[in-house]
Amino acid sequence: MSTLELTPAAIATLVHTFYDDVRADPELAPIFNNAIGDQWEPHLARMVEFWCTVMLGHKSFQGNVFGTHMQLSGVEPRHFRRWLDLFMATVQRLFAPEVAEEFLIVARRIASSLQYGYYGKVVAE
Repeated sequence: MSTLELTPAAIATLVHTFYDDVRADPELAPIFNNAIGDQWEPHLARMVEFWCTVMLGHKSFQGNVFGTHMQLSGVEPRHFRRWLDLFMATVQRLFAPEVAEEFLIVARRIASSLQYGYYGKVVAE
């Protein structure tokens, strides 16, 4: 088990490792590839900015996470569970338990917000 310090470089490692897993996942890959197409590098850079803003207080990310995701079609409750499972496995592999838990609190909050947007309730935790 690795225990990376919470730095921009560690967040970049997290983002790239996690999305490598997403792109290889039979449930999630079609959803993400349909939405992102050939724009993976800009998406990954944006996700690093997002997580640096959330976890480190950087102000590099600007965007409407909720609005952007609400434009996606084909998202089902099982996709949220799978996304959270993969994310949880990645942060727990890379960070000490207390840092991993901080990431998971944010990830669960994001998933809950998006589920309310799609379904009017939380359907997968």
